[in-house]
Amino acid sequence: MAKGYWIARVDVENQSEYDAYRALNAVAFAKYGGRFAVRGGDYKLARGEGRKHNVVVEFKDVETARACYDSPEYQAAVKHLANVGPVDLVIIAGYDGPQPGE
Repeated sequence: MAKGYWIARVDVENQSEYDAYRALNAVAFAKYGGRFAVRGGDYKLARGEGRKHNVVVEFKDVETARACYDSPEYQAAVKHLANVGPVDLVIIAGYDGPQPGE
């Protein structure tokens, strides 16, 4: 079964709101088994428009990733995220098919 992912891109313009969001999202991620595959860090924008902060959260499957987003725990965090700055978030299923060279 393919894993599920959140792919988030954020321009943090209000650090205190972002800190509150992160404290609350940790509760939801712990409950739903979310783990950070990417959490900020140095990056190279190879194409398109970027944001200052990039995050990838991995879940056991896309259903769990969606359930985490819809949970009361995460929705409490979203109230702070709305005041952070521009945010893009995609919830997507991983890929379990053939890979190049196989």
